[in-house]
Amino acid sequence: MLDRRTGLEQEFFLVENSGRPSERADDFLERCREATGEESSGPSCFAPEFVLGLVEVNTPPVNTLYDLEREYAQNLRLALRTARSLGLRLYPLGTYPLPLEPALRAGLDYRVQVGTVGPERFMDAGRCAGTHLHLEVQAGTVDEGAGISATASAAAREEVSNIYNLATALDPALVALTRSYPYFEGRKTGLAVRTVHYRGSAIFGWEGVYKDLPQVGALLPYAEDAEHLIRQQFDRYKAWLSAMDQASVQRRHFAEAGGDLLRPAWNPVRLNRQGTLELRGMDSNYPEVTLAAAAMVLGAADRIRRDGLEVLPDGGARAFEVTGDVLRVPGFGRLGGELLHAAVTGGASDETVAAYLDSILEFAGVEDERLATLFHHRRTFGTYPTTEAAILEDYDGHLSEDEGLRLVLEACEELEAQVSYLSRSHRHEEEPADVS
Repeated sequence: MLDRRTGLEQEFFLVENSGRPSERADDFLERCREATGEESSGPSCFAPEFVLGLVEVNTPPVNTLYDLEREYAQNLRLALRTARSLGLRLYPLGTYPLPLEPALRAGLDYRVQVGTVGPERFMDAGRCAGTHLHLEVQAGTVDEGAGISATASAAAREEVSNIYNLATALDPALVALTRSYPYFEGRKTGLAVRTVHYRGSAIFGWEGVYKDLPQVGALLPYAEDAEHLIRQQFDRYKAWLSAMDQASVQRRHFAEAGGDLLRPAWNPVRLNRQGTLELRGMDSNYPEVTLAAAAMVLGAADRIRRDGLEVLPDGGARAFEVTGDVLRVPGFGRLGGELLHAAVTGGASDETVAAYLDSILEFAGVEDERLATLFHHRRTFGTYPTTEAAILEDYDGHLSEDEGLRLVLEACEELEAQVSYLSRSHRHEEEPADVS
């Protein structure tokens, strides 16, 4: 099997002990760096976001799901300890339940985005927290000036196209499986809240950040081949520059902020200059959900590589179907239409989505304990469990401020309990046996 690494980035809201939003991200990040000895100018496992109420906890690149879980638990444990020392908590779900006015940072890159998208619309990005999973491709494949390097081998080009198409096909399933919170600004919407308010869609009437700029924020079609994938990068780049021109944002500011071909990409699946395929469609969530989703993605990607499968969109396919050396997946008309809409409206309780998840889990394999648990829940209760569904068992309707703050603190406590359990599990496994 090919030796490919993976990494995880998860955004968290910082809240005070009361559950109210905090803007002390810089204090938190400085304390984390002091604890780890990291340089503030270099890559960090604890990174700022464009608003002062969000922080990002990352893992370094690792080779296995086990290593990903260990690094994730270790960094979260340090983050939680640091937050506690400052009188703060980490709130782990995709949206904050009550009205929130994010405080923007003053960086040039952020000013370009705000000016191009529009201040009011862009503000919703600061009300959403997501999880990003990185799948490494062959070294030297990704080129930030050309999308895919001209020197990449035929095998490397084939691999990146297949993994890109797999990631695209997984998007509605990940949206449904990681739905974490039913409320936005105190209101229950009945939709996948973060997906609607971050991604947006003019087609479906979702008022999100990238509603009017689908090229840079929506799920893009499958890649016919590497050359088509390259064209997508250039088409998106041109669409972003055109949007800047229309908003009277000077192009030189984008260039000064480090803008390149791959920079204006906030799509659910994108090429990353780090040499990865980045899946960005998941809600921020509890560790058990995040790691289950990662297990599903990694299991599917490993099988594609191990079995040398071509990922082929098929207008007649309704699920993942393997025929010989081909994995047939639903064509983009169905995937980005019926399936995505069902994932955002009905979620995992929608039978169309649940059946799609069935096929993906069967393809990925359920050897992982978390995936086996998901499959068991499906067979026993007829649906897949989600964080959102569990919350709605106790809360349904408009949230009062007290209820919202109580929900925030309950989520903080659940995060802390799950991280504690993960940390104990790994410490126990790594301790030498007592042979006395």
